[in-house]
Amino acid sequence: MKRIVGYFLKGLLFLVPVAVTVGVLYYVVNMIDRLFAKLIPGLESPFPGTGLLVTLVLVTFIGFLASNLITNKLLGVVDWIFTKLPLVKLLYSSVKDMIGAFVGEQKSFNRPVVVSLSANGPKILGFLTNEDLTPFGLADHVAVYFPQSYNFAGNLFVFPKEQVTRIETESSQVMTFLVSGGVSGKK
Repeated sequence: MKRIVGYFLKGLLFLVPVAVTVGVLYYVVNMIDRLFAKLIPGLESPFPGTGLLVTLVLVTFIGFLASNLITNKLLGVVDWIFTKLPLVKLLYSSVKDMIGAFVGEQKSFNRPVVVSLSANGPKILGFLTNEDLTPFGLADHVAVYFPQSYNFAGNLFVFPKEQVTRIETESSQVMTFLVSGGVSGKK
């Protein structure tokens, strides 16, 4: 009986992440399909995912426009407007900066570090985000961002430079390790 329970638990460990991922993807594709079917009559397709395909093409087209010199100015006006509206500015700027930190030209999470909390004590993995804190009167400190596990949030702490050590590891590997709570890549 103990062996059967063990097999059942191993089956759950395999199936639950797969089922949740497939379920979420299926839900998102159907939601986008329904949205586009309402917006554009006659768009209904013999295969699911038309909405997702249209969305991918639209996002790519917007990227093309943003890369074009003429339309770049138009998109710059939209950007300027969004950064001037009081409440919209907070949301727009935060989302824009966060997306840019991961996929923009000036990626911010590309310098993984380990921070020593005490001489022989615990250490924390994070990402060096700013080495010049002189404007805050902290010339000998750096800013380190610590993503939270299983979450899209994190905390920013300021440490003396001597407590922060760069590590020679791919930043994507460190991020995956941190966001997974330290369980990704276990052997």
